Amino acid sequence: MTFQQKTFQRNLLRRRAFQQGALQTRRSLLVGGAALFSLGLITQGEAHSGHHLGRVVGHAGKKAPITKNTQNTVSDIPATTPIGPVQTLARWACVLDDESGAVLLDKHAHEAMPPSSLTKMMTAYVTFGMLRVGRLKLDQMLPVSERAYHMGGSSMFLKLGQYVAVKDLIQGMVIQSGNDACIVLAEGIAGSEESFVVLMNDTASKLGLKTSHFMNATGLPAENHYMSAYDVAYLALRLIHDFPEYYHFFSEKEFTFNGIRQENRNTLVVRGLADGLKTGHTNAGGFGLCASSLREGRRVIVAVNGLPSAFARISEGDRLLQWAFANFETDEIVQRGEVVDQAPVWMGNMTSVPLVAGEGFKILLPHGWQKNTHMSLDYTAPLPAPLLAGEEVGQLTVTLPDNRFAHIPVVVGQTVTKLGFLGRVARRLHVD
Repeated sequence: MTFQQKTFQRNLLRRRAFQQGALQTRRSLLVGGAALFSLGLITQGEAHSGHHLGRVVGHAGKKAPITKNTQNTVSDIPATTPIGPVQTLARWACVLDDESGAVLLDKHAHEAMPPSSLTKMMTAYVTFGMLRVGRLKLDQMLPVSERAYHMGGSSMFLKLGQYVAVKDLIQGMVIQSGNDACIVLAEGIAGSEESFVVLMNDTASKLGLKTSHFMNATGLPAENHYMSAYDVAYLALRLIHDFPEYYHFFSEKEFTFNGIRQENRNTLVVRGLADGLKTGHTNAGGFGLCASSLREGRRVIVAVNGLPSAFARISEGDRLLQWAFANFETDEIVQRGEVVDQAPVWMGNMTSVPLVAGEGFKILLPHGWQKNTHMSLDYTAPLPAPLLAGEEVGQLTVTLPDNRFAHIPVVVGQTVTKLGFLGRVARRLHVD
C-alpha cells in the first residue's frame, strides 16, 4: 500500500507525494482571521480544543481606588481593541460579543468602579432566580416597609403599608430604577436587605464576577460596594441567557404605577436602539449605562461608566454599539454535518464514503480581514469496512498563528457494510 498526502487550498488544487506506508490524507484550507485568535475572539460552537479557545472569561480584577466625584471621570486614554485604539469618553468601558463572550473593547474594564444603579442588574438576577425555583411568584403581593418607603434616590413612589405585586416591583426596579422597589423585593425574598446582599455576593461568586462586591441592593454609594465594567457586561450576558423568560422587563419602554407614568431611563430602549438593560448615576460613579442590542442575529453588549452627563452615556453607548456591529462579524467555518471530504473505503459495499464535521465551528473576526487561518483534515485511508454512520475517524484541526489549536471531530456520514467473501475476491481482482 502507498502513502498519499493530499494538500488542498481553498481552490481545491491538489498536490500528491507517494512513499511506502499506510495511506494518510490531509486537507488544508485558508479559513479565518488569524490575528484575532491570539486575542481569544473565537466561538467554538461545539468544537473541542487543545487549549481553551471558547468563551472569554474575565481575569481576576484589580481593585482600584474609587473616586468620590466626577471631576476626573472622563479620560483621554483610548480603549484597547483587536483592531487598534478607540477613543471613548467613558472612564470605564467594556464591549462584549454575546455569542462568543469575546471582549471587543476594554478601557479599565477590570478595574473596580462605583456601579450606581447598575447594581440593580444583580438584584434582578437574584430575583429571577427565586422566581425560577418557585420561591417567589410574579403575582405575589409584598408589603412596603418603613425602610422601603423612606429610601431616598430614584423611586417608583410606593406608599407605606401598600402591598405590591412582584411583577410591578420588577418593572419599578428595572424601568424606573426604583430604590424603594429594590428594598421591598430584598425584604420579601431574604427578610432584610442585609440578608439579601449575602445572596447577591454569593451569586456574584458563583457567576465568576471577580471584581464585584455588594453592600446594598440599590447601588447607593457605600464603601466596599463596587463592580467592574467587564462584570457588568458579563452579568448582562448571563441575565439574557439564564433568564430569557424575564428579559422582556428590560425592554419595556415605560411603566405607570400609582398614577405616575415614567419612561425607561435607558433612552436607547425608548428609541428602539437597544432591548435592555440599565442605567446608573451617582456623584461617585458618574453616568453609566449597560445596553444590549440584537441586530441581524448577532447580539452585542456595552457597559460604560464615569461619563459626564446623561446625554453622554446614551450617545456613547449608541456609538459603541454601532462600532461593534460595523467592525466585527462571526464567520462560520464549518457546520455540524457538513461534508468535508470523500474518503476511500477498503473492502466495503461502497468504494468511498462522505466524511462530515461532527461539530460546528465559528470564529469572530473584523470585517474584511484576509482569510489566512489554517485548517487541516486528517484521517487514515482507506477506511476499513464496516463503518457506522457517526463513527469518528479523523479530525479537523484549526491551527492559530500563536500555535494554539482547536480540534473538530470528523465522522462517517453513512453506514458502510463489509463485502462478503465473493465480493472481496472480486474487489481484489478489480472485477466488481
